Amino acid sequence: MPDWLAIILLGIIEGVTEFLPISSTGHLLIPQNLHWLPQKSGLFNVVIQTGAVLAVLAVFTKRLKHLAGTLGEPSTRDYLAKLFAAFFITAVGGLMIKKFDIELPETIPPVAWATLIGGIIILVLEYLHKDKRGTDDITWTVVVAVALAQLLAAVFPGTSRSGASILMALAFGMSRPAATEFSFLLGIPTLMAAGAFKILSAVKDGKAGQEDWGMVVLGTVVSAISAFIVVKWLIRFVQGHTFNGFAWYRIALGTALLVWVGTGGGR
Repeated sequence: MPDWLAIILLGIIEGVTEFLPISSTGHLLIPQNLHWLPQKSGLFNVVIQTGAVLAVLAVFTKRLKHLAGTLGEPSTRDYLAKLFAAFFITAVGGLMIKKFDIELPETIPPVAWATLIGGIIILVLEYLHKDKRGTDDITWTVVVAVALAQLLAAVFPGTSRSGASILMALAFGMSRPAATEFSFLLGIPTLMAAGAFKILSAVKDGKAGQEDWGMVVLGTVVSAISAFIVVKWLIRFVQGHTFNGFAWYRIALGTALLVWVGTGGGR
């Protein structure tokens, strides 16, 4: 397979899965570990996530303009403060993970378990949230819980950053649309910071020159386009649907991967 075609496929996978509750990192690692697509660097896998940020900026342009134009209002300052606080907790946690050299799993079994368990948790939380409309208000408890959910997703590929943060907000009483918006907007600084940190680390370690930056740009652009389509669709979808469908998909995928590993497919 030509390298450019593999990059386009990886970009599509990233863009489609970044904001769905099914884990973009897990879906990037699976085809690479199964050797369906060529193995790419951690730098590539992280940086192309910034393309998804461009999609959120495009979809939420009106909302972002409203926030920028109402900075004098207490409600806007409160919302932005809570966004910043959630990002700050996530960033500090991410730096601690880096400082203590915590190795993130990149093989099939832990990704499969995270995918399977995550699907079960979604079903449980959706059942507990059944028939509850929730509130649009964001409490500081929600802020901390969402930030911790993002860290959990960072440590266990297959968890899903957006899925974990949205469901955590739902568990603490937020409405589905408000939880989704907060998660998506929080993804802007989170994913941008992760990409910038990965690039700076690569430059510092002398690995930046080893990367094919043309392919990184291609993957990022494809990610942005596919993520834009998915985000627009998902914003409408969450107005009247649960995430149960995604949960069953995760359970089926996680189970299939574990069976594959158990029958010697990983050898």
